[in-house]
Amino acid sequence: MRTINLRKVREAYPTYFIVPTLLRGNAVCAAPAARSQLRNFIKGNYAIMLDPRLFRTELDFVKEQLNRRSFDFNPEYYSELEARRKDIQVKTQELQNERNSSSKAIGIAKAKGEDVQPLLDQVQHLGDELKAAETELSDIQAKMTALMEGIPNILDESVPNGKSEDDNLEISRWGDIPSFDFEPKDHVDLGAKIGMDFELGAKIASARFVVLNGPLARLQRAIIQLMLDTHTTEHGYSETYVPFLVNADSLRGTGQLPKFEADLFKASDDPGLYLIPTAEVPVTNIVRDVIIDAKDLPLKFVCHSPCFRSEAGAYGRDVRGMIRQHQFEKVEIVQIVKPEDSAAAHEELTNHAEAILKKLNLPYRRMLLCAGDTGFSSSKTYDLEVWLPGQGTYREISSCSNFKDFQARRLQARWRNPETGKPELAHTLNGSGLAAGRTLIAVMENYQDAEGRIRIPEALRPYMGGLEVIG
Repeated sequence: MRTINLRKVREAYPTYFIVPTLLRGNAVCAAPAARSQLRNFIKGNYAIMLDPRLFRTELDFVKEQLNRRSFDFNPEYYSELEARRKDIQVKTQELQNERNSSSKAIGIAKAKGEDVQPLLDQVQHLGDELKAAETELSDIQAKMTALMEGIPNILDESVPNGKSEDDNLEISRWGDIPSFDFEPKDHVDLGAKIGMDFELGAKIASARFVVLNGPLARLQRAIIQLMLDTHTTEHGYSETYVPFLVNADSLRGTGQLPKFEADLFKASDDPGLYLIPTAEVPVTNIVRDVIIDAKDLPLKFVCHSPCFRSEAGAYGRDVRGMIRQHQFEKVEIVQIVKPEDSAAAHEELTNHAEAILKKLNLPYRRMLLCAGDTGFSSSKTYDLEVWLPGQGTYREISSCSNFKDFQARRLQARWRNPETGKPELAHTLNGSGLAAGRTLIAVMENYQDAEGRIRIPEALRPYMGGLEVIG
């Protein structure tokens, strides 16, 4: 029978609880279903993503911070659930102890030749009460898990207040916006003559898919290769190749499940596998349930992958062209760092994404997302927005986020602090370095000429066999 160190479990998941009837001492001694429930608990399937101490001691702070996101957190409901949980847990423990005492009394009475039927009836009655208490405790647990899994990350104090992208704060700009002596076209009109085929994409799959042909397909591949080479040889990232299908545990660990299931493409039920919405998911899960040696930090990964998104919440936005596709290519950069290093790592990672835009001489701006526009798992996010002449505006090409210990808590991604010898939660960060499709769009629109041809940026020409113009 497998033994479990309860002290370590309680340290890892102090907000949650273990049904007392599942345990005797440190050993599992329950029915198979109960043992399965406990194994899921130990594996972290009920783990939340915020520091549980905040809910025990700083509920007002939690509510205040979540209000910045316009997230409706009800501390009274949480406190009510927690109070019910404590009461029923105590009751369950008392019933368990009473049933154990009665069971021992049966053995003593049998040895004395006494009538044990009243004791048997009492044990049966206690068993029924205990089963009802366990059912109630399980129901409370399910409600608490549903509540906690839906709570977003606490924002960094530097994140400005605001409700939408209109309230984001511009931090800097780089590059000169190109001027044309003709009306610049957008990528859809440009691409129609040089190998960008949306009708064929729709024929093969559905709307929001595209086929790239000839030099245009090669140009996207060249962009991806430039990104990978830059991040590996200049920025110190280790290239990795990962599955493009992941299980639910992986998506739950990084925060896509359960909240954003509608945005995912589920590929199969047995086993339950999903197409990745971003390489962030499989790459960050490399460190799930891992204790990293301090000398190995920071871990820096770069990964090229396709991304698949249903765009369930898009509601008709960006239906023209390649801006918002169900399938697109991206180069993802991920860092796993010590907590004290994550703020500096966030700046570094963002600079690494910016370096690609500078190599391609694409004008862009860095935006600090406001509270209402910051993603569910992120504590702080910079968006890089590239200038698109065909639209006459800046559009997002990269999001660079610091999740702090939000993902790491559910992933149980830890590092061992040499000063204490104990494992502590790491901090996770990631960003697009860059989105390849949107970079292709930006190159097309910024490097177009009056005849609709596309000049190849100098940084890409070695990857294009010296080709200087498409069209």
